[in-house]
Amino acid sequence: MDFRLEYLSFFVIVTDGEDSSSAKRYKHFQTLEEDDYEDSEIKRFLDGEFTRIVKRKVERNPNTENAPTKIGRFMVEPGYELGSNQNYNLFQRLREADTKERFIGIADELVHIYMDTTAVRGGAFIIARAKLNTYFDEPFLFLLKCDFEPKIARISDERSLISHVEMAISARGMKSIQYPHMPEEGSLDHWELKIHQASHARYFEDFLKFVSYEKPLPEVMGEQVLGMVQQYMEDKWQTEPESAERREEENAIEVWAASEKRELQEYWTHEQVSTASAALVEQKPDLPFSFKLGGVTVKGLLADFGITLHFAKHNGRYVAVIEGDAFQFEKGVSPVELLLPPDLEQLLPIIGTNVKEEEPAIQPYVEESSAQDDDVPW
Repeated sequence: MDFRLEYLSFFVIVTDGEDSSSAKRYKHFQTLEEDDYEDSEIKRFLDGEFTRIVKRKVERNPNTENAPTKIGRFMVEPGYELGSNQNYNLFQRLREADTKERFIGIADELVHIYMDTTAVRGGAFIIARAKLNTYFDEPFLFLLKCDFEPKIARISDERSLISHVEMAISARGMKSIQYPHMPEEGSLDHWELKIHQASHARYFEDFLKFVSYEKPLPEVMGEQVLGMVQQYMEDKWQTEPESAERREEENAIEVWAASEKRELQEYWTHEQVSTASAALVEQKPDLPFSFKLGGVTVKGLLADFGITLHFAKHNGRYVAVIEGDAFQFEKGVSPVELLLPPDLEQLLPIIGTNVKEEEPAIQPYVEESSAQDDDVPW
C-alpha cells in the first residue's frame, strides 16, 4: 500500500507513578510534514505500520468481548447526522486541517482529552494523517500509542559496555486507531473506525466516549437463541397463556439463560435443535461451539452438530459421539494411540455401568469360580 504522509505530530506522555491517580503531563516534541518525514528516524520506526494497521483483520462481532481489534461506530441520536458526534468532529477537523499550525493545535487538543482517561501510562503518542494514493484522495487518520519499555539498555562503549536508555519505546504492542475504517480495499465507511489495543486496559475505548462497539458474537447469538425460545414458548402455551406451568417454565428458562455455566435442558427434539442451529450457521458458517462433558472439553463448530457430532443418552448417562476419518494426537505419546478400536456396538453395553476391573485379592489357590462367562458385561 502506497501511503503518503501529510502531517505527523509526536507527543510524549510522562506519568509520576503507575497508578491512575498519578500526576500526568505531556509535551509536543515535533510535527513533521511529508519532506521532513521521508528523511527522519520516525519513518524507519513506523515503516510498514500504517499498512499493517489497515490490513489487520477485524471481526464485526468478535468471538470475545476482550478482542484486541474492534470496529467502533460513532453514536448519534435518532434523526441526527455524523456532525452531531463530538469524537467524529475532532477527527474530521484533523483530516481537514489546511496548515501545519492548525494540525498541531487540533492534535494538542486531542492529546489533552486523552490525558483525562483512566489508566493512562507514559509513552509516545503519535497522530498522523496520510493518504492512500492507490484508492482515495481523502486522508486516513492514525492515532498511535507506544508505552515506555522498562529496563532497556543498549551497547555503549568498551569501558561502560551498556548504558540505560531513557524513555525507550517499541512498536511491539502498539495501540492504534484508524479512521475511517476500510471494510475492503477501495471502500470507506465514515461512520466507523478500527481500534486495536492488545491490552486489558481499554485506553482508547475510554478516550472515545461517543463511539459504540458491536456486541461479541456469543452475545448476539445468545439473543437470537432466546428469541427462538420465546417463540417456542408462545407456540407451546398459546392455549394456556396465563397458566402457572408456563410461568414456572419461563422462570426456569430465564435462570438458564442468565447462568454462566449451564446444563442440558432437554426441552427440544433433535429436529428442533437442528432447525435452530441451521438458522445461526447460515449467518456465520464458522460459528464456534464448545461444551464440557464430565472432565472432557470439546471444541468444534455448531455446523458439526448432527453431522459429525451427536448427543445421546445411554444407560442413564450422557454420551457425545464424535465421528471422523482419523484421530490426531499431539504433545507426547500415550498408550491410547496404540488402540485397535472396537465397534461401537461393543462399547454401548459398558456405558453407564461404571465398571472398573479390580485387582483380585491375593489368593494362592481358588478351587472354583462362581462367575460365569455370560455374567461378564463385556
